[in-house]
Amino acid sequence: MTMHLFLHKDLDGPALRSLMRAGKIRFAGNRNLKIYGRLDCVSGKRMKRENRVFFASERSAQANGYRPCGRCMREAYRRWKRSAE
Repeated sequence: MTMHLFLHKDLDGPALRSLMRAGKIRFAGNRNLKIYGRLDCVSGKRMKRENRVFFASERSAQANGYRPCGRCMREAYRRWKRSAE
């Protein structure tokens, strides 16, 4: 079962900011690469809008089949990598 995610291409600026303030968006992910990370991640900020999705939690990202970013979430990425081996 997948958990709710938000597509960046479906959100305008005010709607996005409102969801962030409400705590409904805390992580961003790349739809093509299936990687999620923090909103302030350098890699995530370079991503194309049409590829960006948002999640409320790490659990939600993982339930949708995404793995942690190796750049902004190093420790979570290391744990994921160890469990995948």
